[in-house]
Order: sequence, then C-alpha cells, then structure tokens
Amino acid sequence: MARIRVLPHAAICPQGADIEAPEGMSICDALLGAGIPIEHACEKACACTTCHVLVRQGYESLAPASEKEEDLLDKAWGLEPDSRLSCQARIRGQDLVIEIPKYTINMVSEGH
Repeated sequence: MARIRVLPHAAICPQGADIEAPEGMSICDALLGAGIPIEHACEKACACTTCHVLVRQGYESLAPASEKEEDLLDKAWGLEPDSRLSCQARIRGQDLVIEIPKYTINMVSEGH
C-alpha cells in the first residue's frame, strides 16, 4: 500500500487528505474510492484532461506517460513538468503527494 497525500483544493478537497491505495491502482481510482470527487469526464479513457494532477512528490516512481497521455497533457490547464493524468498514472508502492489544479478544461459537466 502506498500513501497519497492530497494537498488542499478549495472546491474538491478543502482540508486535503491522506489516503492509502494498493500498488497498480490509478491515482484517479484511489481518489474516487476515498470520496474525493476528481473530475473524469471521459470516464478514465485517456480522452480528456479533466483528471489532471500535479505530482509534487513521488513522480519518479510512476511509469512514464504514454505518447497519448503526453499529447493530452499539452492541452491541460496549468501544465507543469510534474503533471500527469490521474486516470493513467498507476501507483507503484511509493508514497505520493499530489495537487489537484485549481481549474480544468471541461467541455461537458459530468454533474459532480
């Protein structure tokens, strides 16, 4: 199990959170499983950027992003060198610290 520290986000997770997740699970699934309603407009199909996160610690433990993920990240709001799509980034047993960006580029509201 890895520990994920989620930094405070005014709308999604105001107090921040510390959660545990098993190796192999995506960051997105770990957040959703812990009740943190991160956007995922494409239902985790690597077709949008609404689940974009910034991996502040533990980035190097994640498998490299695919070419498709890299192409989509180029369109994400607030792109940084430690950006990942949380639906694609799989936990590998190392603890992570993530930040959910203030905004997303979401053409369709999924109602959460």
